Amino acid sequence: MKVLLAAINAKYIHSNLAVYCLKSYAKKYENHIELAEFTINHYTDYIIQEIYKKKPDVLALSCYIWNIEMVEEVAEELHKLLPNMKIWLGGPEVSYDAKERMERIPYLTGIMIGEGEETFLQLMEHYVDGKGKLENIKGLAFRDNMSEGEGVKVTSSREQLDLSTVPFPYENIDDFKNKIIYYESSRGCPYSCSYCLSSIDKRVRLRNIDLVLRELKVFLDNKVPQVKFVDRTFNCNRAHSLAIWRFIHENDNGITNFHFEISADILTEEELEVLSRMRQGLVQLEIGVQSTNEETIQAIDRKMNLDKLREAVDRVNSSLNIHQHLDLIAGLPYEDYESFRNSFNEVYSMSPNQLQLGFLKVLKGSAMHTFSKQGCITYKNHAPYEVLFTDWLSYDEVLQLKQVEDMVEVYHNSGQFTYSIQYLEQFFETPFDFYQEIGRYYEEQKLNSMSHTRMSRYEILLRFMGERIQDKAISEKAAYTFDRKVLEAILLYDLYLRENLKSKPDFLSTNEVEREIYHHFFVEEESVKSYLKGYEEYTGKQISRLTHMEKFAYDIIESASTGQAIVKEEYILFDYKNRNPLDHAACTHIFEKRNETELYYIGNKEKALL
Repeated sequence: MKVLLAAINAKYIHSNLAVYCLKSYAKKYENHIELAEFTINHYTDYIIQEIYKKKPDVLALSCYIWNIEMVEEVAEELHKLLPNMKIWLGGPEVSYDAKERMERIPYLTGIMIGEGEETFLQLMEHYVDGKGKLENIKGLAFRDNMSEGEGVKVTSSREQLDLSTVPFPYENIDDFKNKIIYYESSRGCPYSCSYCLSSIDKRVRLRNIDLVLRELKVFLDNKVPQVKFVDRTFNCNRAHSLAIWRFIHENDNGITNFHFEISADILTEEELEVLSRMRQGLVQLEIGVQSTNEETIQAIDRKMNLDKLREAVDRVNSSLNIHQHLDLIAGLPYEDYESFRNSFNEVYSMSPNQLQLGFLKVLKGSAMHTFSKQGCITYKNHAPYEVLFTDWLSYDEVLQLKQVEDMVEVYHNSGQFTYSIQYLEQFFETPFDFYQEIGRYYEEQKLNSMSHTRMSRYEILLRFMGERIQDKAISEKAAYTFDRKVLEAILLYDLYLRENLKSKPDFLSTNEVEREIYHHFFVEEESVKSYLKGYEEYTGKQISRLTHMEKFAYDIIESASTGQAIVKEEYILFDYKNRNPLDHAACTHIFEKRNETELYYIGNKEKALL
């Protein structure tokens, strides 16, 4: 008996925690179980062919909103090729309409409903050992005899599992090189947010903390690049989260990064203090704000103290060591376009490293699905069930927010335009208005349909402001006059922060570093090494290749933050060997001219940013 557990992931770097948990829980049948992982970027024909070659007796497919249509197509065609193969589905996308889906899809043998480890183990006992009947296995929807057209049977719900009984799914850690590791130390969520499936399981179950710490040590010992905790609200149990954060801080290997989804407004002083001592880049936090509209927050049954959330985010930001993602959801009840604009600006003002602008997905089984039946939210019938319009937000406005989302991804979340965007925001009433306007510009110029290089994105910014600044509705909101030369200098600074350019773009005017100063600077090797870390064994010539010096006519940081042209001659050295772990920007050093051939050191520009 050959059983194939198959997953179709969103990206190659992702791994499917579910299928590894199922396999590890049914370890006594490991000789009968094989795993196969694909991505949604594979052609369906390829997936069909690869599964067909394995010719399993039982195929179990993991189902989510991002892969369900592909899963159904693959299963349908495989049934024609392997008509005797049993086809089972499982996962959050099929757990809440299992009977209806079985009735709609005649070639399915069954669906595992809800938590799957114990259910899958009993299925293995049934198929491999011939033990028991399907009707006696909890958590199933199935047809016992497909050839006779038997109706769908649904068994009783399964009791929740003790999470500590699930074996560690990463015994062969080498199999996950170049992959993100997903890990769970808890299941369930204490909150009742109506758009989220996790709110259905309000009983939070914690994995034994000693077990968790031993397993995290495996990741640390093997220098896994990133571990993403899938716990829905990681810090809902203070003792649990503190123990884990202290452990990874004390056992930090200098490489591994840990990602957590948290509620920032319940962070305690003790937790904030531990987080503040983390290595830069050790931890990243994802914080779901979703909306700042109080009526919306109440309507979605979300508990959140916005003032405490803002204070916690500011505290974490002040330590300059943790990458923070803040999330918003468009399309929620009572949130119209203007309200969402306010939510955006409030969250943006918290200075997140990334602002994730998502759109409501009306998930089957969620309270929002029931809410939508009142007719005030209209969404797509097919996965991912994304909102089309609501009583408060038209489809035209949804499309405008899609443009804003695209521009935020390109110009904020990429981290490549930090100071350029900061400067340009000074000429708009709010940050949202900037992203809205450049989104409209992309639409008007038909730029959305084109493929863009990073360099072209800089050029578009310059062109956009050159044309849009003529609009009095924009320019009159600024305290200072837009200066193209200042923007060009800031764009160049942003470019060199990320890349040691071999040649400068034609659309930017620059001030060349004087040849005498340049040569004299790198000849004085010992002087250079005194403020550059890690270059002790390098010659001046080698250092010059791993760094770049640029002359600026303005104080870039001050000009960007104020919108004013702050004239000040500075020489900036960009160090590409030493980069900021949070945004991978080059370390920068400030120099000023002493005489015709010499510079004197002012300081590290990163410290100046504080």
